[in-house]
Amino acid sequence: MSNNSGEGGFSSVDNALRLLELIGERQVLRVADAADLLGVARSTAHRLLAALRKRGFVLQDKPNGAYRPGPVLNEIGLAAIGRIDLRRVARPVLEELREQTRETVSLSLLEGRNIRFVDCVESTRAVRVGNRTGIVLPAHCTAGGKAILAALPPVELDRRYRGHELDTRTPSSIGDWEVLRNELEAVRGDGYALNVEEGEEGISAVAVALRDITGAPLAAVAVVVPSSRMPTAEAGRALAPAVLRAAESVQQLLGAEL
Repeated sequence: MSNNSGEGGFSSVDNALRLLELIGERQVLRVADAADLLGVARSTAHRLLAALRKRGFVLQDKPNGAYRPGPVLNEIGLAAIGRIDLRRVARPVLEELREQTRETVSLSLLEGRNIRFVDCVESTRAVRVGNRTGIVLPAHCTAGGKAILAALPPVELDRRYRGHELDTRTPSSIGDWEVLRNELEAVRGDGYALNVEEGEEGISAVAVALRDITGAPLAAVAVVVPSSRMPTAEAGRALAPAVLRAAESVQQLLGAEL
């Protein structure tokens, strides 16, 4: 009897952890979808999601509505950076990059298959991209996300994109896996990633990944501009040297903190 109870307990923990992965990857999860993906009854999925909601891991927009990532998940994601406060270290460099380019500058982290903007220094221009902090977008639709994805080992990239399905947000979003794979290869060669209205219409960006001492990607620094000032990828290449220098400066500051 005790063995069965123990196995059930482990199964519940495993299912709860899998739900957290799904919430992180999809950003929106319904009870019926959770039940199907876990292979459990809807009542079981509902019970697990309710427990996660009680602890702040997920939120619900309305009763019987879909579940979304909660504040605790965000706190864990930021804490996972380690003992170094990446935002504190990077902030002066973000501000300097903003002064150099006169454009909005962001810092973002990879969460599952999404990118979360965790800090931003807004341009002072009249026509500008507003503060991005807190926004979550599909990683492959953003310059910062593509910069980080390109720095992942192939096995990790495949783990995150099992089935190779890609959500699209605009007519410019990449929806084909081979197209994305080829673009990530180009990002590896160039050292920076570009985005022209792929995540949001009217917004373009240039980004470079930040890496830890092992070479694994930590985050991304990006210059985010109205697409009227960066209508093509070629137009964005002029900003790349400044973003590359900024990323190198952050890397040096991170090294000094270790």
